[in-house]
Amino acid sequence: MPGAGADPFQLQRQRTRGRLSVYIGSAAGVGKTYRMLAEAHALAERKIDVVVGYIETHGRLETAALLAGLEVVPRRRVAYRGVVLEEMDVDAIVARHPQIALVDELAHTNVPGSKHYKRWEDVLELLDAGIDVVTAVNVQHLESLNDVIAKTLGVTVRETVPDWVVARADRVVNIDLAAEDLRQRLVEGKIYGREKVPTALANFFTEENLTTLRELALREVASSVDRAREDILRRSTGSPPPPRTADRIVVAMASDPPQTAKLLRKASRIAGRLNTDWYCVYVQTPDERADRIDATVQRHLVDNIQLAQSMGADVVKIEDANVAPALCRFASEHGVSMIIVGQSTRPWWYRMLRGSVVDALLRNDGGLDVLVVAFGDRGEGK
Repeated sequence: MPGAGADPFQLQRQRTRGRLSVYIGSAAGVGKTYRMLAEAHALAERKIDVVVGYIETHGRLETAALLAGLEVVPRRRVAYRGVVLEEMDVDAIVARHPQIALVDELAHTNVPGSKHYKRWEDVLELLDAGIDVVTAVNVQHLESLNDVIAKTLGVTVRETVPDWVVARADRVVNIDLAAEDLRQRLVEGKIYGREKVPTALANFFTEENLTTLRELALREVASSVDRAREDILRRSTGSPPPPRTADRIVVAMASDPPQTAKLLRKASRIAGRLNTDWYCVYVQTPDERADRIDATVQRHLVDNIQLAQSMGADVVKIEDANVAPALCRFASEHGVSMIIVGQSTRPWWYRMLRGSVVDALLRNDGGLDVLVVAFGDRGEGK
């Protein structure tokens, strides 16, 4: 029984919120969309109200054939720069209000002028409306893995999904396919047109790349299984949710280095493993007031703040002339045990004459752990 002080409106929202299922795979062509459609047919046979909100077949005949017999919500047509494009019609799905909606390509960026910027935001609206959603994403599109993918595969992924979106899923299913089998599907023309096969085999679809992506996908699903097991055990025993760890972490965000995003993603992964809260702290010195830094730097700063927020950080701005002492004071006041900071990009002679934030943090006497992240692409003299 809910307590006497429980908010009945909040309880109703909890009861009516949709459930999220995520099919995650190592790469295009492993069969995520095919499995989604096969599941939809099985659900329809059980008289469960399921519709196709958005499915992209990419010209794959086997996948397209599975659309037959399923109700497809017409897409919304959007004119953009002289071209008519199609997007998922969120309002139409909400109005139709099925029990389950299939939504492909979770990381997709919508056409400018759409209701939401990203498709995962469309999915959140459907869930809030009480509609269950089955969706799909490749592991390389997880935001916190962006730098890992760039380093190991040499590929920069532009479209990403915040990790917390997948972490909140009620069910995460790994669609696994061995690298050799996936490459064979590619050769047979079942993923891309045959004219693209040689380039794909030599670049993204190498056996080494596919094996790396497969391991990342398995690891992500294993983490999801662990979370689900803990939830089931807690519900069966009536135990309260596990407390967040008392220690928190901070990533020190600078206004200019493009590597700041790397720090944010690393902090997000560490906070997730430690089950703790994390802060993104920007210490604005007098030299970095809005009227003293150029528009490009301001744009980078705004982008990094939005990235930190999308990954679950509490973003804090502190105005102070001395960065390291300001960070240490914040850490002391907020129960922070670790500060993550990027390796200085100042020339060695500058650091010798004036010191650096990293050096000052390493000399702190407050018992703080300092994790210094090296940037692999530093130039000579930096």
